[in-house]
Amino acid sequence: MPIARKHLSRRTLLRGMGAAIALPWLDAMRPAFAAPAKPPPRLAFVYVPNGAIMSAWKPSTPGRSFEFTRILKPLEAFREDLLVLGGLDHHNADAMGDGAGDHARAAACFLTGVHCRKTDGRDLAAGVSADQIAAAHLAGQTRFRSLELGCEDSRIAGNCDAGYSCAYTNSISWRGPASPLPPETNPRLVFERLFGSGDFAGDADALARRNAYRKSILDMVQEDTRQIERSLGPADRARLDEYLYAVRDIERRIEHSERERPFLPGIGKPAGVPVFFSDHLKLTYDLLAAALQGDLTRVVTMIAGREGSVRTYPELGIPDQHHLLTHHRNQPAPIEKVTKINCFHTEHFAYLLRKLKSTRDGDGCLLDHTMLVYASAISDGNTHSHQDLPVLVAGGGFPSGQYVVHPEGTPMTNLYVTLLDRMGVRPGSIGDSTGALAL
Repeated sequence: MPIARKHLSRRTLLRGMGAAIALPWLDAMRPAFAAPAKPPPRLAFVYVPNGAIMSAWKPSTPGRSFEFTRILKPLEAFREDLLVLGGLDHHNADAMGDGAGDHARAAACFLTGVHCRKTDGRDLAAGVSADQIAAAHLAGQTRFRSLELGCEDSRIAGNCDAGYSCAYTNSISWRGPASPLPPETNPRLVFERLFGSGDFAGDADALARRNAYRKSILDMVQEDTRQIERSLGPADRARLDEYLYAVRDIERRIEHSERERPFLPGIGKPAGVPVFFSDHLKLTYDLLAAALQGDLTRVVTMIAGREGSVRTYPELGIPDQHHLLTHHRNQPAPIEKVTKINCFHTEHFAYLLRKLKSTRDGDGCLLDHTMLVYASAISDGNTHSHQDLPVLVAGGGFPSGQYVVHPEGTPMTNLYVTLLDRMGVRPGSIGDSTGALAL
């Protein structure tokens, strides 16, 4: 008896005027009689600035029975999906005779493992970052090589840290030693890049035109959606419905932000950027998850805050600047405030884990098929230490549920060698790496 089910291409898009929406992983994307296809591995990095209060971060004992410290406590529900790593260093973020500028060196070194050149001009010199090594290897397999996201100022010109270019401070992704990839911080522009035609330029007239001709980007693809749904089984229809609902939810929240903050030239936060930082973080995390779910890219970097961030946290009752608080001189009051900020960031990282864990993907969930790193290139912000960094790895099929402490002096880049190897990428070395980690 012939099999009626048609094989659906992984590259199928729901198309319409001003829209091109990729599909999530569906059973219909494997030929009849074929063994279930395993979704591809994804790689994502979340960077948090200014280090952490390490006494409130580090568990006291390694192994599977480690306790969740105050900063890690929001992540306790994901114990079996997490690796807490200790002993990893970024030696090339140290001064090495260049004087001040630890924040710029930290961000520039984070994914490159390279000591960047001290300059605030065009003669930048860092290295190729781990994410871009993976992106180059995977080029052509997805719509976008990589996605760079952020929630704070992404300028790349000028002096941002003791003679270091803002390109170092605000970018963790580097396509080449002199080619930083600044993160996009406006959720509307990210949404349009992922799902739209790309004609939205971020000005009031363009926004008005787009709002005038459609209610939702999903309206533009209704016909394609109906046609594809007729060929899907019940499970695939449910997956597609969940995915499109998530896309529409993101769109609604962006539209809400635009009503709250209409675009005005010269205003620091343009339309699309939520008023509250918590909303901005969640919206950006949802865009990250949607990009991975739709296989629009398999490589993402996300900067929760630029290095040296002076953001205040009024939602926590903290009017003080984050960076200044980290120079606490061991005084209890500022230490407590920094700890609250660190907990705020892990609480929102838990939001992302929950999203990935609840998103079906092939034979598991999206978190199962995503190697997700949460880290900083500074440990103690008071001393600008780049040793024994705060590092988490979530998902990806690792033997999780452990606190693993590596020998003193182990390069952070050894972790990246391990992650890239799992993606079938073997660059030999990354920055100052000396080999793969034993995880």
